[in-house]
Amino acid sequence: MKKKIIFFLLVACLLFVNGCGSKKEDNSINNDTNENEQVTENEQVPEKTKIDIIDMDSSSRPYAVVVNNFPSAVKVQTGLQDAYLIYEMPVEGGMSRSLAFYKDKQTNKIGTVRSARHNFLDYVLENDAIFVHFGWSHYAQDQLPKLGIDNVNGLYDSPFWRENPENLATEHTAYTSLEKVISFVNRKGYRTTTDNKGVLSYSLEEVDLSTKDDAVVANNIVILYSANYYSVSFAYDDTKKVYKRYVNGVPHTDYFTGEHYTAKNIIVTKIDYTKTDDNYYLDLHNVGTGEGYYITDGYAVPITWEKSSRSAKTIYKYKDGTEINVNDGNTYIMIQSINQKTTIE
Repeated sequence: MKKKIIFFLLVACLLFVNGCGSKKEDNSINNDTNENEQVTENEQVPEKTKIDIIDMDSSSRPYAVVVNNFPSAVKVQTGLQDAYLIYEMPVEGGMSRSLAFYKDKQTNKIGTVRSARHNFLDYVLENDAIFVHFGWSHYAQDQLPKLGIDNVNGLYDSPFWRENPENLATEHTAYTSLEKVISFVNRKGYRTTTDNKGVLSYSLEEVDLSTKDDAVVANNIVILYSANYYSVSFAYDDTKKVYKRYVNGVPHTDYFTGEHYTAKNIIVTKIDYTKTDDNYYLDLHNVGTGEGYYITDGYAVPITWEKSSRSAKTIYKYKDGTEINVNDGNTYIMIQSINQKTTIE
């Protein structure tokens, strides 16, 4: 009888101990869960410390590629979305050409590539870029060696090829790639590093123009280069906070990827120009001062620009005299004649 009592007492004790142990384990699980929940609640999103559009710590020289904007050739353009900065400027015949800047990219197809104009050299100089073009005007041909600009020319150099999927005239069919260009530049021994940080100051925090007294809503922008012949427009996408680009009212897309080209920032600079001595090419009066607009995130404000020499950086300022910061994203600098209209709505 005593043995049975002792046995039952031992069993009860074991059950009690195991029960306490289970309860303790449950409490431990609950405590771990509470601690994890506490960590999640207190966790903070890390602050942005770097610009995404380009690496501001990089010492790589950019590449500036002349891109064809002839109306029939716009549809076969490619590779522009990889450019962090694009200048679009007037050329002869009421047209424009673009100068697209790339840094630390390996874009496998850019084009179509066209010939140089002497006005393009000012922007190559102020960005300390390597200049990529296919041919030149006689003014650009004369000035390039005098200015000491490293250049890659499709008339003589290898990193170009032709494709003609739309049966265009031959001058609208040249393409290049950054991989081929970089390989050629390395063989030539051109300098590939720079201490030039570029012409724009980027903001880590979103630039909100709506708080400025002189801001206007800018959902649709139209920039004329020639009446009834060539115009560029941008329509704001408030979901993605970018501007979709159109040429002559048609969506401007990458021919090979189908991607609709967009811009985060648009800077319009109004300039005057005269004809060159041969009464054919344009002399852009881009050294001096002038006015324009900075446009981003659905708003526009008037700005001023100033450039003290061909190689000096163009400085863009708000009307109160402070230099503008632009949003982290790609930028189109639209250089437009003071005689043509800019519509902002």
